[in-house]
Formats: sequence, structure tokens, C-alpha cells
Amino acid sequence: MKRRQFVTSVLAGGIAAPVLAAGQHDHGDEVDGPMANADVSFGQWHTSPALDRFPNSSPITANVHKLIPFEAKIKAGGTINFHISGFHLVTVYGPGTNFDDISTAVLTPIPGAPVGFPPVVDDPVNRVYRGLSPFGLPQDRVENVNFAEPGRYLAVCTFLPHFQDHMFGFIRVLP
Repeated sequence: MKRRQFVTSVLAGGIAAPVLAAGQHDHGDEVDGPMANADVSFGQWHTSPALDRFPNSSPITANVHKLIPFEAKIKAGGTINFHISGFHLVTVYGPGTNFDDISTAVLTPIPGAPVGFPPVVDDPVNRVYRGLSPFGLPQDRVENVNFAEPGRYLAVCTFLPHFQDHMFGFIRVLP
């Protein structure tokens, strides 16, 4: 290596090291293996009758409003990959919360939605995660949610019509 290249690499390393160190995070225990993550289908598209979504058709009547599997299992520190199909708002409530515990007394309009569009359930009690507003987003997307603590979490669509249709399931997080 030539002297100039050596000096340049030392200087670059000296400048970059503090910047890289500032961006480091404590990753803690690594989560690996078959229970490190799981997929949950948060809504699905019908195939009977046949559905042609090309070029960009997503009729609400063609969507199955279910979480599949109804109960997914991961280990603490793992991730649930919510594969969202349709107009849904992923909301997760902490351990000990059942579907009937969620109050519909507080409803919130969806930002950007037209007047009269159905609202979302906005019960903050024991809510640990609420996803992106579905209005204006692609109807098919993925939200990855990490679960650090063991317990049985409630996952529910809080878009009011789907909530009223009992679109929910559970995430069991094992120690």
C-alpha cells in the first residue's frame, strides 16, 4: 500500500469510527430459530368467485376479514409479520386484554378520509401498538411488530366495520 493510500485510510477510519459508533444499538440477546418470527395474514382476498384485481381493483366485498392463524406463537423478542390485505388497521393490546374489553366509546376519524367515512376504535387502554392509517396506503402491505415480553396479546382490526365483524386473533409470546 502506498503511503498516501495508508494515510487516507487511517484518516477516513478515524473520522468514520465515531459516526459509526454513535449509530450502534444494543441488540441484546439474539432471537433465532423457528419461533423467532411468524406470519399472520391480516385479511385475505377471495378466489371464489374469481377475483381480478388488475390493474388496481380492491373491492371491499372481495376481502376475507380474518386473522390467520387465529393464534400465532413466537418466543419473546420475536416478530410477527402482519401481511395486510385490504383496508385494515392493525392494533395490538397487551396481555390480559380480550376482545370484549375493547371499548367503542371513543371513535376517531381516519385522517384524510371523506366526511361520513367509518371511523376507527380508539381505546388506548393497554394498547401496545397501532399501525399506520390505512387511508391512502396500498391496501396490501406488511407491518413487522416485535414482541419483547411474554404473554397473550390481542391483535384486532380497529376499523369500525371490521371491529364490529369481530376481526381479531391472538399472539402468544413464549418466554
